[in-house]
Amino acid sequence: MKTEKYIRFDWAMKRMLRDKANYAVLEGLLTTLFKEKITINRLLESESNQEDEFDKYNRVDILAENSKGELFIIEVQNNDEYAYFQRMLFGVSKLVTEYINRGEGYQNIKKIYSVNIVYFDLGQGKDYLYQGKTEFLGVNTGEVLNLSPFQRQKFNVDVVSELYPEYYILKVNDFKGEPQTPLEEWIYYLGTGDITNESTAPGLEEARKKLELALMSKDELSAYYRHLDNTVILKDNIYTSRGEGMLEGRAMGRKEGMREGLEKGLKKGIKKGREETMKNIVKNLKSVGSSVEFISDVTGLTKEDIENL
Repeated sequence: MKTEKYIRFDWAMKRMLRDKANYAVLEGLLTTLFKEKITINRLLESESNQEDEFDKYNRVDILAENSKGELFIIEVQNNDEYAYFQRMLFGVSKLVTEYINRGEGYQNIKKIYSVNIVYFDLGQGKDYLYQGKTEFLGVNTGEVLNLSPFQRQKFNVDVVSELYPEYYILKVNDFKGEPQTPLEEWIYYLGTGDITNESTAPGLEEARKKLELALMSKDELSAYYRHLDNTVILKDNIYTSRGEGMLEGRAMGRKEGMREGLEKGLKKGIKKGREETMKNIVKNLKSVGSSVEFISDVTGLTKEDIENL
């Protein structure tokens, strides 16, 4: 199955998908996930989706409003965060209060969907897609508490859970094998950066046209590969230092072992991350037909180094 290399989705969200001309890519992901046509009217700013210095490389998100006035917060998280479930809750809770005016009736609270694309092992589970929603169950009967006919008419929904935020977690690294469904085609692209020639999922055709590496300028490529370098280093630091800390801790005691393990892990992680990222950079640039001279300008490597990678 032939594949091509495209820009990572988190970088596209930072630099490209915020352009209205590129909304079709995001709309395609949401349409595939929710199995209904999603049209984005506009992108919004929120206190909950502003990045800080650490977030610059490890996370990125977009807040979108669809044609129904519903809100979608789409977040990509690159690195391990043990309190990520609470982070999801915080982000949604902020949106609930930000998008209703003081004194306005509670019936005007907007429906919110939290879509989380994670590249680390969040919780325990073998699936690559999880959905979370709110239901009220009878303690004694086990029945689901339903809306009254009047409430269904007023809110135009059928069940209580449709009034509450919904959460979707895409555990990208847990998808194995070749994509067979539109959602798996999206998961495959999110995990590998590849879009197969056979992919037909909504939004991926637009991604083919908009997100090719070959379309980027020299400066854009340089910034992009610096981003990849940093995300790889951050990820490798976490896993390497964790492993080193555990080994040292068993031999020398928990406190001393964690300290030395972290120091060694950081050094090894940075070196390994840079080497692997540089190899990937050269490989990707070669795959789109870039000349050795151009690759040398972007990476700073010599011609001999490039030919040896």
